Amino acid sequence: MAEIRNVEIKSREDTLPLMSPEVRPWPVTPPPPREEVSKVYAKRNAAKFGEWCEDNLRFEYSFGKPEALQGLKVLCMGLYRMGNKFCSSLMAEAGAEVLNIEPPEGDPLRKLTPFGREELMLEDRETGEKCGMDFIHEMRNKYSITLNIETDEGKEIYKKLAAHADVLIEEYPPGYMDERGLGYRQLKEINPKLVYCWIGVRGSWGPYKDKLSKFGQWTLEPFGGCANAFVHNTGFPQDQLPRGKGGDPTRSGVWFADYVAGEQGACSILAAIFWRNKFGGEGQLIEVTGAETQMDILDFDISWYGFNKSIKARTGGWDPNLNQYEWNPCKDGYMMIGGQTDRLWYRIGQCIERDDVQFGRLIHEDPFLKEMGARNALQALIKTYTVTTRWLRDMNRIEAEQKLLEYEIAAGPVLFIDEVSEFPHFVYRPWVYTIDSDQYGTVLYSTSPNSYQYRTPHRVKWIGRPLGKDNFLKYLNWLGMGQNEVREFKSKGVI
Repeated sequence: MAEIRNVEIKSREDTLPLMSPEVRPWPVTPPPPREEVSKVYAKRNAAKFGEWCEDNLRFEYSFGKPEALQGLKVLCMGLYRMGNKFCSSLMAEAGAEVLNIEPPEGDPLRKLTPFGREELMLEDRETGEKCGMDFIHEMRNKYSITLNIETDEGKEIYKKLAAHADVLIEEYPPGYMDERGLGYRQLKEINPKLVYCWIGVRGSWGPYKDKLSKFGQWTLEPFGGCANAFVHNTGFPQDQLPRGKGGDPTRSGVWFADYVAGEQGACSILAAIFWRNKFGGEGQLIEVTGAETQMDILDFDISWYGFNKSIKARTGGWDPNLNQYEWNPCKDGYMMIGGQTDRLWYRIGQCIERDDVQFGRLIHEDPFLKEMGARNALQALIKTYTVTTRWLRDMNRIEAEQKLLEYEIAAGPVLFIDEVSEFPHFVYRPWVYTIDSDQYGTVLYSTSPNSYQYRTPHRVKWIGRPLGKDNFLKYLNWLGMGQNEVREFKSKGVI
């Protein structure tokens, strides 16, 4: 882990002119110079390859390249949930024109803020409207329009929008849109080429599709993760934490089921578009659920149950397949060490033995630890992790990483979010970046992981959009409505 260097910053106004006084300047630590990074490329005799990749894949060059989904028109419909927002964000980053449709009063997700604290929301400089950062972050590259689909006129406008769309992403409760005559069954008659992606909790059909409370129907997380054992699988065993705090299921800190469903939805949409354009000529309905998409990455647990009729117990950060392969506490945080092969395992032993001879004795005196299969047993994991933690407890992460890397061991620190934002590698590429917004000032955000493409990289052109900001522009572009017509519908509560 690189050391944070002290740098002189003249003033916040000089470095980030749109930043408010409360916002921390970024980056505090400047990225390493190109000359220094070139030396890293040369270490493995791959200087030309590293230089070529950087010259052709740099994040800054993405804004001058074409977009893979340019010209694709997408509608996004959903309240309270993040699955549809994330799915449409992925498509918008690839260049699609995405209209996020909200009721005139706005998506309640706009008001979501940690601990209900309004000071943690961003305020529109023009209107004073406050909006939560979750919502703003997933409004990247999307336009905001309002429409009341509970009115007859709103329904007709919605149908006209759908007639012009290539893709519609919807995340209302099962059958909600169909009951209003706005579901796939009705819209495919208007637009046969429409790719319609519905994202939900357990599905739009089947015996348990409606077995949720009134409010549960509107929320994907955490019910998706609870329904597929992901939450049950996550957490520490009963005896791994002191004072009986282990043994309980643990929900992910982020809305994991929503994001997994959104990612899978975007993948399925692209496959449907390819099939439509290449073979079938027609759109189709896609159903994606948070419960099932998360289950797809739990197949090891399912196979375990099918193999010997047992439920895989929670193992915390331990991996029952590998020893070692886990974070270990140290003086200033946690250190991840990977010893999934005999080669790495013995190198870990050699490294620790320099400071603590007991680890060497442990290996020499316990014949089971010499065999990969045997040392993955629970008692072997307890033995090796205990000694490793004792070695790390008086050592900081930088010191531990330097020692482990001397032996070419797979190891790295568990970073805190402030360290992630200032990590030289992430600042250099960059994996985090600032974006200037007329509404919200300068915002630090995570860049698209698909930014690094040779010809059609994804990119974030803006994040956040005040409610209904694009009503006049997009109703004109899509439906030919003039400003007076939009104002009239607005006065009626339709828009």
